[in-house]
Amino acid sequence: MQIRFGYEIIVNCPTSVPMVLALSTHSTVQGRMIGRDVVRTDPVVDTYEYLDWFGNRITRLVAPAGRTQIWSDAVLDFDVQLDPVVPGAFQHKVEDLPHEVLQFLVASRYCDSDSLVPFAWKQFGNTPEGWARVAAICDYVHTQTSFGYKFGRTTKTATDVNLEKTGVCRDFAHLSIALCRAMNIPARYVSGYLGDIFIPYSGPGDFCAWFEAYLGGQWYTFDARYNVPRAGRIPMVRGCDAADVAMITSFGAYQLEYFRVWTDEVPAGQTDDQVLTALQTRPGGEPLVFPSSGRTAGSQFSG
Repeated sequence: MQIRFGYEIIVNCPTSVPMVLALSTHSTVQGRMIGRDVVRTDPVVDTYEYLDWFGNRITRLVAPAGRTQIWSDAVLDFDVQLDPVVPGAFQHKVEDLPHEVLQFLVASRYCDSDSLVPFAWKQFGNTPEGWARVAAICDYVHTQTSFGYKFGRTTKTATDVNLEKTGVCRDFAHLSIALCRAMNIPARYVSGYLGDIFIPYSGPGDFCAWFEAYLGGQWYTFDARYNVPRAGRIPMVRGCDAADVAMITSFGAYQLEYFRVWTDEVPAGQTDDQVLTALQTRPGGEPLVFPSSGRTAGSQFSG
């Protein structure tokens, strides 16, 4: 299947502002890319991409004073499958875990698992170890937490989510991760694209957060917000929690003026040339117009 994914963000800066952006697909994403899966800007500024210690593709730039559009648009041709369900995946003893996994077993800024240990063991101590225990944690978070954008805030920890029983998708992930870690199950934060693939349309697009738990020698996807297997995930970033993978880290003030995300299935039978032509317009069909010059996308989409 081919999935078109991308975003448009417009920021307005009172003066030039250095920024670090976590807005590209993860370095481990597999499939054939059509178009340019890179951060682009208008006005054009110098950008520098590097890999951080989690394998995330991070972009550095200096946004000039005034309005800057930050955007990306590409198509990924890959094998789209539902999230796997593996009831037999076992839980490792801590002493048997690989060294590189241990960092996902301890408390972090938003996943304050050390504060949740007594609660977690009381709530989940009698559940079977392994997949069933992680599933029980997802069931709990899904049923006990109400979703709403008005409930999000940058200081909200897993303990806050557990007490307030509200949050956005990243809060569902943070509480699930913290409870897993409290039960000695390594868990890490993931954010990326998740469109309405194989399900009815659910509204305007957005980035989505979920988590991965380390069971049976590998990482498995879990999502307490939806709590059902989904298809077509395109990971952008991984980390201990959202503090590691902020979408925009700025070293100066800016105002967010526009934000849009899309993740859509491309109609079957499209040639690469047809896909590249489609990438010259917004997903809805109207030309992409850049804020500073008023020009349309043109050749920038053909790479």
